[in-house]
Amino acid sequence: MGLIDNTSFNNHELVSFTSDAETGLKAIIAIHNTNRGPALGGCRFWNYSSEEEAVTDALRLSRGMTYKSALANLPLGGGKAVIIGDPTKIKTPALMQAFGRFVEKLNGLYITAEDVGTSPADMDSIHKETNHVVGLENPNGGSGDPSIITAYGVYLGIKAACEKKLKKDLRGVKVALQGLGHVGSYVVGHLVNDGAVVTVADINTTNVTKIVEKYQVTAVAPTEILYQECDILSPCALGGVVNDTTIDKLKCKIIAGAANNQLAEARHGDELMERGILYAPDYLINAGGIINVTFEGPNYDKTKVMKLVEGIYDTLMEVLAYAEQNNISSNRASDAIAESRFLNLDYNWGTNRLRA
Repeated sequence: MGLIDNTSFNNHELVSFTSDAETGLKAIIAIHNTNRGPALGGCRFWNYSSEEEAVTDALRLSRGMTYKSALANLPLGGGKAVIIGDPTKIKTPALMQAFGRFVEKLNGLYITAEDVGTSPADMDSIHKETNHVVGLENPNGGSGDPSIITAYGVYLGIKAACEKKLKKDLRGVKVALQGLGHVGSYVVGHLVNDGAVVTVADINTTNVTKIVEKYQVTAVAPTEILYQECDILSPCALGGVVNDTTIDKLKCKIIAGAANNQLAEARHGDELMERGILYAPDYLINAGGIINVTFEGPNYDKTKVMKLVEGIYDTLMEVLAYAEQNNISSNRASDAIAESRFLNLDYNWGTNRLRA
């Protein structure tokens, strides 16, 4: 299948490819929409099985970033970058600098950040070649690892979903959490602190051992985590986990997690609704990180950022109420609200608070 034939390509403004023989860089930047401002989205470093898979991931993730920024009312559009390869084998500062030169060539149309397989230290390497990067480690206005803030927003979304569906707090609630990367690990901490009974899984056994020892949670095989008998399923790894194969086997009452694009297709949200499973739209509750980096700079105010992130709780409640009022699934409701904020706009980029 060619790029233009890829259904995920619909309505994208730009897809750009690069390679660098010296460092081994092979990367794609997808820009979905810039009506509200420059496209911001993380740089994912992943060992994709094919270039087609990498392209599809970039397209789906960049679209999700447009909706995420719009729903959070940020002056940003949506974009995403993917680097193809195993980061444990080929990632070097030189490769990340080469990626920075790629970002720079887009002249500010795209701003990159941390994602799966990359870190704040990588953002510092990228920053040597471009200013169009956020989530830096250095003291010059960088706010560090955005995963901490992302995880807090996800936790608030889980709390809101629990209150809406189960009419209670998290104490004693059974949560099956998939993925113990930066965000997932922090989410576990919040859940345990609130008295939830947590079961975890990850393909990285080192991460599993660390979290089990730290929080005394139960671990199961990665192939089993989605099908646990639980109150809440929290996907915090890669997307597409709710699909034609998995949906009949789910034994949860709520799905709320950090992973992007948890629904393989929008219709799967409709099916969850029919089955009585409450779905907390992923791009709504995982928006803490992008809210945080939007305010990076010399005048960064973490107190202000946290106040905005805490709004995720109320936003989810509003989306769920809108879904009920219109008898539509929660993902359709959140999409409708987001689209009203980024389609057919003549937006003034001058209000953007990110570094130029």
